[in-house]
Amino acid sequence: MTVLEERITTDTLLTVSGLTVAYGGTRVVHGVDFTVGRGRTVAVIGESGSGKSTIAKAVLGLLPAGSTVSGSVDFAGDDLVTLPDQRFRALRGRRIGFIPQDPATALNPVRTIGSQALEAAALTDAPTVEARRAAVLAVFERVGLTDPERVWRSYPHELSGGMLQRVLIGLTVLPEPDLVVADEPTSALDVTIQKRILDLLQQLRAERGISLLFITHDLAVAAERADDLVVLRDGVVEEQGPAARVFRAPRSEYARLLRADVPALSPDRYRSTDVARSRSASDRPAHISVSGVARHYGHGDRTVRAVDGVSFDVRAGTTHALVGESGSGKTTTVRMLLGLERPDAGRIAVDGVEVHGRSKADLRRVRRQLQLVYQNPFTSLDPTWQVRRIVGEPLDRFRVGTRASRAAAVREALDSVGLDDRYLRRRPTDLSGGQRQRVAIARALVLRPEVVVLDEPTSALDVTVQAGIIGLLTRLQRELGLTYLFVSHDLALVRQVADTVTVLRHGRVVESGPVRRVFHDPRHEYTRSLLDAVPAAS
Repeated sequence: MTVLEERITTDTLLTVSGLTVAYGGTRVVHGVDFTVGRGRTVAVIGESGSGKSTIAKAVLGLLPAGSTVSGSVDFAGDDLVTLPDQRFRALRGRRIGFIPQDPATALNPVRTIGSQALEAAALTDAPTVEARRAAVLAVFERVGLTDPERVWRSYPHELSGGMLQRVLIGLTVLPEPDLVVADEPTSALDVTIQKRILDLLQQLRAERGISLLFITHDLAVAAERADDLVVLRDGVVEEQGPAARVFRAPRSEYARLLRADVPALSPDRYRSTDVARSRSASDRPAHISVSGVARHYGHGDRTVRAVDGVSFDVRAGTTHALVGESGSGKTTTVRMLLGLERPDAGRIAVDGVEVHGRSKADLRRVRRQLQLVYQNPFTSLDPTWQVRRIVGEPLDRFRVGTRASRAAAVREALDSVGLDDRYLRRRPTDLSGGQRQRVAIARALVLRPEVVVLDEPTSALDVTVQAGIIGLLTRLQRELGLTYLFVSHDLALVRQVADTVTVLRHGRVVESGPVRRVFHDPRHEYTRSLLDAVPAAS
């Protein structure tokens, strides 16, 4: 009897056996075996390209045309690999639900939530449109949407990311499926909203006996929420077993490396690279000074106070973090610092020079010392440009040096981020996510700025790639004396990489100070709620 056969019991809902998938002539999944028990959560984890999403598509019957599949995917007695499309359509939605990664693209932007929800409600036994509408409103309330009627009338763009994900979860569980496949369902959400969504899924699983196949690269979430883990690497199962055992004592070298790279699971991961310096940041001069800054939109009763009296200083050569949920004012504050928006009140200065109220020429000189690394390297780089042009563009715009000196500066910037001359003629589409972000960092550094604003620089990256980028940023700061403003919702990472932190909520500062004090002795309830939401292995 095989190990897989030993695991299969009457309580097994899904059995994946010898699953192999190829696109064209390239195999991306190789002989994968695992089971999902009734009422249990199985997390499939691994880096990009490991085969996670391919396995999810195989379970859902959504593999693209031209792909070849062998092995079996047994769902309650039906082999989903060989099941005819007509019979599969009867299962999909009713017995097998799906929660996609990005709720903003999963819903039709030109149709109301209600009109789309009725399609999901058609999968239930509700006999009339009125009954289906009532069922939808009830499930919206069940998943924590406080005004179901307003949600029903709204278009997707009128709801937040967390609300949209709750809509999708509600519509997925409405027909009461036996299995839900969740593909990175919280990767785009703030830590507190993520916790609410995961709590909701866990509660629905307990109440309705739903099994959950959880696809994720967030190992901290998997460690905290899953019963069992399947660790994938290049389409091969490296390790699997109970989540507590795998994270407590991983048997494979790859699983040990993954665990070591997760800030929430390895609190000293970046401190060992001298990130948490014992220096006193208060002894250094303020490189950035933000004082009483406010930015309001609209007027009268419709005024939105996006930023309301925000103040903080960033000392030279240190890292200051801005944290808070979506809508807290982080992005607006950054845009004002970069001179992209004007504050309605307050003052922003870099090295004592005010950013606003200056001539264009003066503002241009200030901006040269302020460079930005965007959140998503897949959208922040022009896909039609070669790397040498992308990195060299700031030099061209500021007319720095000669053509030869600019070419040398591009090579030097690339070398500083670990990329050699072979990458000069490549385009972003030829690069991995980590390589793209290294190019973005080289572009920010090529002007030799004093301040770099890092807007969620690793949130779109796998944990191992994140570790490489954070290691690179800390090395560059140490060698070049850079000052960082680090915008993030990953508090486990902020705990390790930042010297000081400002916590924002609804445009206001609720707490600010040294990271060690704020994270170990938070004085505001909101800060405590953010820290409590950070995933941790049990």
